[in-house]
Amino acid sequence: MALHNQLGKYGEELAADYLRDSGFRIIAMNWTFGKAEVDIIASIDRYIVFVEVKTRSGTEFGLPEDFVSPSKQKRLQWAAEGYIYQHDYRGEVRFDIVSVLFDERGKYRINHIEDAFWG
Repeated sequence: MALHNQLGKYGEELAADYLRDSGFRIIAMNWTFGKAEVDIIASIDRYIVFVEVKTRSGTEFGLPEDFVSPSKQKRLQWAAEGYIYQHDYRGEVRFDIVSVLFDERGKYRINHIEDAFWG
């Protein structure tokens, strides 16, 4: 596995731990629908939350959350619609971003953006 893939996988694990510690229940990780993938599907209160995780080892090209492009948002929305249909879910839905930013010493900072974009 390439180093950037390992970093991304580690970031997803850290994000899931962070969400659990924040009171979320993790429903699925790396859930796929067609060619679209949702990094984390979680629930809290009355919401199912579709979470995109972005992990970076620096900010020279921007913050991790800056890399959730409009086309990525559309793929996430499409996958979420598939999940909602397959599970006959009728409640509230939200799209969040969790960014994990590592510094040169290997320490990380998590930024959780709730309601990051509309579905």
